[in-house]
Amino acid sequence: MTVESTAARKPRRSAGSKAGTTGTKRTTRTTPKKGADPDLVQLLTPEGERVENPEYDRYVEGITPDELRGLYRDMVLTRRFDAEATSLQRQGELGLWASLLGQEAAQIGSGRALNDDDYVFPTYREHGVAWCRGVDPANLLGMFRGVNNGGWDPNSNNFHLYTIVIGSQTLHATGYAMGVAKDGADSAVIAYFGDGASSQGDVAESFTFSAVYNAPVVFFCQNNQWAISEPTEKQTRVPLYQRAQGYGFPGVRVDGNDVLACLAVTKWALERARNGEGPTLVEAFTYRMGAHTTSDDPTRYRHDDERAAWEAKDPIARLRTYLLDSDHADEGFFAELEAESEALGRRVREAVRAMPDPDHFAIFENVYADGHALVDEERAQFAAYQASFADAEGGR
Repeated sequence: MTVESTAARKPRRSAGSKAGTTGTKRTTRTTPKKGADPDLVQLLTPEGERVENPEYDRYVEGITPDELRGLYRDMVLTRRFDAEATSLQRQGELGLWASLLGQEAAQIGSGRALNDDDYVFPTYREHGVAWCRGVDPANLLGMFRGVNNGGWDPNSNNFHLYTIVIGSQTLHATGYAMGVAKDGADSAVIAYFGDGASSQGDVAESFTFSAVYNAPVVFFCQNNQWAISEPTEKQTRVPLYQRAQGYGFPGVRVDGNDVLACLAVTKWALERARNGEGPTLVEAFTYRMGAHTTSDDPTRYRHDDERAAWEAKDPIARLRTYLLDSDHADEGFFAELEAESEALGRRVREAVRAMPDPDHFAIFENVYADGHALVDEERAQFAAYQASFADAEGGR
């Protein structure tokens, strides 16, 4: 499959929907490894070993080797265009970029759990979920370049435009889910947000309304442990998933670097929603490997040894190990994927550099319906500032 057809295709049905078995050669175990968090749902260890979970195994028991390779491919290609976007921003081609590095499993696992008619409300970092919903990566980058307001039709992919205001999309998702329930539709809604957004009032309000009205919504919190420079322990005294108890609906913590566990837990939560059992809070316990955005310097507030510890839990590396040890993939597959990855990077780079420069004066438009003297003054000052560069060039 070519890169172009992958980006343009309609979202496929959720992984694990086909009959069959994984055919693994490795012996599975049911007890967590020493030191593992007993509250953390995990199906694939950092060492690439499949572990059994009586509650969630059934949601991935039919997953085929082809689907496993598909999950791996999704994560690799998502990481590739994310890296390309970071490079483009450093080269002045994008105004800003919010990297998902380290969070691929949480996004691909949950994204592939969705049905076509489910609706997604993202924040601004859900590039992997956008990939799963068939949104072309170039559209994502166009927004961060300032040449469009999203670039895709939300109704074509059931994937809402990115939300910059922290936490507000959870209210939108709750309202939409309430409407879905009133319409009697057999679909669910999922809202993505981070650990920092979990402290916002909008999120608390959405929890209240979704619980009271039994809305078919899944709240998917990617706890990457840093709200910019604020660690999670500065925001809460209990694990985030336990907050759901106070609102009267279940919460679960899943290994956010385990794509199989994220797939299974999200399928379970979506099944509850479609069955009229109301909302669920899923806390994907993961880690932001890079900066909050390209305007941030994480070395100022966290230590290298912390990052190194999480590098050992890399979501792509663990699935690669599992694929190899289970004879579900060979070196030929990985070589072909590497070539496809490079092709995607080139296509994204070329697409961004072919985009026009954004209109620098557009930021002054539509601030006030009838205009404003202060905005006019600021526009004039900015025009003089821009003209100074031309004057400096002319004087050389």
